[in-house]
Amino acid sequence: MHGLKSPQKPNIDLTIMPLHTRHVLKPRNPSEISFTHPEYVRNATRENGHLDINHFLQSQPLVPTSLTFTSSHIIHLKRQCVPSLKCTAFEALASHTWRSWVRALDLSPSLNVKLLFSVNVRKRLIPEIPQGYYGNGFVLGCAQTRAQDLVARNMSHGVRSVQQAKSCLTDDYVRSMIDLLEDKSVKTDLSTSLVISQWSKLGLEDVDFGDGKPLHMGPLTSDIYCLFLPVIGDFEAVRVQVSMPESVHEKFEHYMKECLGAEASGRDDSIGYRAQENGFC
Repeated sequence: MHGLKSPQKPNIDLTIMPLHTRHVLKPRNPSEISFTHPEYVRNATRENGHLDINHFLQSQPLVPTSLTFTSSHIIHLKRQCVPSLKCTAFEALASHTWRSWVRALDLSPSLNVKLLFSVNVRKRLIPEIPQGYYGNGFVLGCAQTRAQDLVARNMSHGVRSVQQAKSCLTDDYVRSMIDLLEDKSVKTDLSTSLVISQWSKLGLEDVDFGDGKPLHMGPLTSDIYCLFLPVIGDFEAVRVQVSMPESVHEKFEHYMKECLGAEASGRDDSIGYRAQENGFC
């Protein structure tokens, strides 16, 4: 985005020279699919009775939800994992959002639920993708666990699942994924998945095409897709936007705010503390 904006200002030189070498992410010939890839599924008739959350959501009236998490909220979430586990702001907030989403939808405890999220692999490949490469340099990471384990355990369980999914994305794994996607019958597995796309650190709020910087990011109406967006004027804050069925959107907002105390929920502090003691944070 920052490279695209440069031509709009004729007196400014390109800060990063564009590179259009598309072959760096070409599939291999012959292909070498050496890993299982839970992010994807081949088109096939599913067993009768198989729950498809995607179809369920598309059949419901959806309400867009937008929640802003300040730096203090995110620090509060991260503290739920220490000292046993260190995590990034994204890992904490993604895990918390995934968990709240599963709780609000009241999914079967034995259901295997997935969190799909975009991961930048430009520096994970060997050799690294050169700076200035014009094209997508991300793949989907896939955290998965039983709904019961995600909901009943503390937040560390979800965070570990996210971290394990990220650690799998080695050069070999990504190359195997690229080869797999040459099969046009392979699609993203959305049946029991929440998809999070991290836009909050892309610098979108600073992109100026000649008429000034953006004043607002959003809103978005979607189904299973969730965006982490920047908050104008607060670099450390994140706006979480996702659409939920009308029947459960208030419950989702409640779960998202439940661990954050009186500041976010508007309730007495003691309620927030009781939520933590009961293992919901």
